[in-house]
Amino acid sequence: MQIREVNSEGLKRELEVVVASGELNERFQDRLNQIKDTVQLKGFRKGKVPVNHIKKLYGKSVMLEILNDAVKETSSKAIEDRKERPALQPDIVLPEDPDKLDRILNGQDDLAYSLSFEILPEIELTDFSQMKLERWAVEVADKDRDEAIDKLIDNNLNYEVEEGRAAQDKDRLTIDFVGKIDGEVFEGGSAEGIEIVLGQGQFIPGFEGQLVGGKAGEDRTVNVTFPDEYGAEHLRGKQATFDTKITAVAKPERPEANDAFAQSLGVESFEKLQELFTQRIADEYGQAARSKLKRELLDALEAAHTFELPPTLVDREFEDLWSQVTSTMERANETWEDKDETEEEAREEYRGIAERRVRLGLVIGEIGERNKIEVGEEELRKALLEKVRQFPGQEKVVYEYYQKNPGAVAELRAPIFEEKVVDFILELAKPTERKVTKDELQKALEDLEDLEEQDGDAQPSE
Repeated sequence: MQIREVNSEGLKRELEVVVASGELNERFQDRLNQIKDTVQLKGFRKGKVPVNHIKKLYGKSVMLEILNDAVKETSSKAIEDRKERPALQPDIVLPEDPDKLDRILNGQDDLAYSLSFEILPEIELTDFSQMKLERWAVEVADKDRDEAIDKLIDNNLNYEVEEGRAAQDKDRLTIDFVGKIDGEVFEGGSAEGIEIVLGQGQFIPGFEGQLVGGKAGEDRTVNVTFPDEYGAEHLRGKQATFDTKITAVAKPERPEANDAFAQSLGVESFEKLQELFTQRIADEYGQAARSKLKRELLDALEAAHTFELPPTLVDREFEDLWSQVTSTMERANETWEDKDETEEEAREEYRGIAERRVRLGLVIGEIGERNKIEVGEEELRKALLEKVRQFPGQEKVVYEYYQKNPGAVAELRAPIFEEKVVDFILELAKPTERKVTKDELQKALEDLEDLEEQDGDAQPSE
């Protein structure tokens, strides 16, 4: 094998690889001898078929296999010998001239092909211990805990049927109804024994309000118009009537904030319920603070690492981003004029986002590789189970999808890997802690959401 470097501009590499015809013919002959010992042909005993006869029957197909194997082996070795890391799968270009190919297949000419690829840049990692980061901390106030429990109580009201009661806001009604369009009953528009809480907006806009003041045993005709965005396309914008019978009216009763209420939820005491809510709110604050800290860390990583990016990686990332953006705009029937920017400006903006993603992805990957950070099988299994649980009733289909799609599994692995790298950096950086208020943290999160929206949720991947 002979290798000649044709191009070495920036991160781009192009090699010409030549495999001598003598080597190909030697491999060809060895393969024929192997076949000779195993092939069975009519009129010949096993292992006694003449090599020339095998060559006549299978020579071209055997040589094609030899060429494929030779290209795989020599291309891998050519890259390995250079000790360079391709950014993507190398591009191999074989001779296209039919006469040239025929001579190669007949063992009369050398195999010469082009091998093109982009390499990963050398990355000089910053000293993470010198990074200046701040971890925000919010103390859970009793007031915040009590407000959360109050909402829980409001969502767990008791209802008591009251004879002769005129339905009011927040009352729970039990109703039967028959829906009609143009006087005809329509499919899916009738039901019996349905419970509805007035004011919660469970039904079509305008439906609940027409039941206020109704009593058990009373019949009412409810007139509504289906919203234009209604789920069932054939009902969108249609006027309908519902012949409705109220069978029961129940008034709400707010449970007392005591042990009995806690026990109705499976908690041993109200004090324990308070503890659980304090911890839950603390966890929420902690997650929010980590999101802010992670954004600052990623910004610091991007600022600290300047190197040439593989153009093809950036192009692919940009195309993925751009496809998502344009698809979203098409679904929303939006134009660039609606967004007060030109398409050219948007392309430039998203090109920058793509570069950020690629840069951070390479940096995080390099940190993980140098420090032997890996995603364990148990971590991956838990992530898969969590994903499967998001599709009740379709668990088997989802599980099989991930089994058959390595790329989908990689998408599960990437965020786990990223979080482990972030934890590794934070351990070295030792962020200082700063006490802040809930409002300060909330404002920071709102700003963070705005940034991520502008960035197209630009997060690095493994």
